Amino acid sequence: MSLAIKETTSIKLDKKAKDNAKLIFKELGITMGDAFNMFLSQVNLHQGIPFEIKIPNPETKKAIKEARVGKNIDDFSLDELS
Repeated sequence: MSLAIKETTSIKLDKKAKDNAKLIFKELGITMGDAFNMFLSQVNLHQGIPFEIKIPNPETKKAIKEARVGKNIDDFSLDELS
């Protein structure tokens, strides 16, 4: 059995995003370090970022801006998604 060598590192994170993520990790029963190690494992496995990153097209950018200010948003229930 091989044990991974652990190393402490320092990174700058968005505080709100970090705090929200920590709550989710707690629900999952993992630490922030566990989550970052999972991410790094996936980066190595995929030889790159393990999810698609795209710049939104103009139509999507407009929809995002409108949604952020509550424009053109319809209420719906989760049952409607089934």
